[in-house]
Parts: sequence; C-alpha cells; structure tokens
Amino acid sequence: MKKALIFYGGWIGHEPDKVSLRFQGILERNGFEVDRVEGLECLADREKLLTYDLIVPIYTCETLLGEYEANVSYAVSRGVGMAGCHGGMCDAFRNSTQWQFMTGGQWVSHPGGDGIPYTVNICHGANPITEGLEDFQVSSEHYYVHIDPAIEILATTRFPLVNYYHASNKPVDVPVAWTKFWGYGRVFYCSLGHHDDVFDNSPTASVLMERGMLWAAGGKEYIEAHDFDLTKYDNTAKMY
Repeated sequence: MKKALIFYGGWIGHEPDKVSLRFQGILERNGFEVDRVEGLECLADREKLLTYDLIVPIYTCETLLGEYEANVSYAVSRGVGMAGCHGGMCDAFRNSTQWQFMTGGQWVSHPGGDGIPYTVNICHGANPITEGLEDFQVSSEHYYVHIDPAIEILATTRFPLVNYYHASNKPVDVPVAWTKFWGYGRVFYCSLGHHDDVFDNSPTASVLMERGMLWAAGGKEYIEAHDFDLTKYDNTAKMY
C-alpha cells in the first residue's frame, strides 16, 4: 500500500483544513494510507519522510525552517513525489527560494481579485495527466505565476483579462498546471485552489489534481523498475 503525507496549515483563507480532507479522500479512494498532519513539525524527521510515496503540502505563506526545507528537498530527490495546488504549494514559504526551485514556480499576483471568470486551456499531448481532458471554465482568482523554464506545462490561461499594470505588455499564456523533476522525485502543481469549492465548481480541476497526485506518487516504482542509483544526488553542492 502506498503512503502519503498531507501537511496543512497557514493562512485560513485558503481553507487548508477542507482542502486537506478533500485530498485525503481522493488518495484513500485510490488505496493510499494517508497521514494528515497539521503544522510543519512532521518535516523534522527526514527518515520518516523517506517512507512516503507522496507529500502533499497545503500550507500558505509562513516561514519554512532551513532544516525542514533540506529534509523535504532530500526526500523528494530520492523519489518521494510532491503534488499540490495554489493554496498550499506555490503560494507557500515565500522566503524559501529552494522551495520555489523544487516546486517549479511561485505565485505573484491575481489581478482583479476573486470571482474572475476565465478559461483553462489544456495543452494536448502524450501526457496521462491530461489525456482526454478538454478546456474548462473557472470562476476564481486568476493567478499570475513566475515559473521554472524546465517545467512541462499541462494547462495554461490567457492574461490579461483585467486592466492592471501588466496589461501594457503583450497577451501571454500563464501556466496553470505543470510537472517537473527534482532529483529522482516527481513534482506536480495546479494553480487552482483559492477555495476548496473550486474543485466542485470545476470538476476537471479535481481530475487534474487526482491524476497529478497519482503520477507524482509513482516515482519510487519507476526508480525500482530501472535500478537507479539513489546516491547520485546525495553529495550535491549547497545552493547557499
């Protein structure tokens, strides 16, 4: 049985309790044993983190201790997957550049505020996460994110929709969902998730999250199947 850790907390406006319960239910329906933990102390035990197949952060803002940052970074590099949505992964730990490097991007703005109707455009290609999915509508905050150029983009949305400082530039497609790798670990992100009900109001968003979490959790199986050397990234140079 695969194991997942969901840790949640931070700004309550993103409803971390509700979102964590939703994601726990999705994972348990897919046969996972889930540890759902409030707070960040669970990141202190590096060896326990290595026992999971998937880590799901649902933690907005706050500060991540350097020790915790190093532990989760190491665990993901060894094949533990990571997956999350806006309200807890790429709008988390804004002072942690290593976290942003690992997760592939960082929220920077939502021009127009909540309730903006917009389209999420699926990037069609040979990816099991988006297979068979079509473009869909969302009414929520419209997220502008800064991204890692190494990510594989799965879905985008067009900016600008409202008049703000960025509108003087050309129209751009900003990523909504993506994947990347961190060492041997798989990382999935979906920027939807300002409130828990976005996954009810836009069911395709829920499908993206479910498929993304399952994909991210498959890293260890892939490592075992290909007999990779897990010590490859053990002696990487520090970034600071």
